Amino acid sequence: MKKRADGAPPTIALTENPDILRSIAGHAQRPALVIGFAAETENLDENARAKLTRKGCDWVVGNLSTPQEKIFGESENRVTLFTSQDTHEDWPKCSKTQVAERLVDKITEHMKNHGRTPYHNAAE
Repeated sequence: MKKRADGAPPTIALTENPDILRSIAGHAQRPALVIGFAAETENLDENARAKLTRKGCDWVVGNLSTPQEKIFGESENRVTLFTSQDTHEDWPKCSKTQVAERLVDKITEHMKNHGRTPYHNAAE
């Protein structure tokens, strides 16, 4: 970008991205289970629970991303599963593949316990 004639930096206008998670959670054809993810730099419990409520989802898979708890570019992760029933599960540090497999198992268990398929229309 070229500098302006007066030497001031150029103005950059920003536009907020649409809130896809909140849109899905509030949609008339809402999926039976809406899961969000939260990588937090501080206050994991407080921020993940706030996201759960603010977005209207059923679960949030949260993790702490700090210099001590690196998550990006690492092969292992430690997550906490927060639910809209105000419960949480701290999962042990394990490979990201194991985190994904455990999440799939939890989703499957939840759907079986609620007599739903993943594509069940919540409005039905």
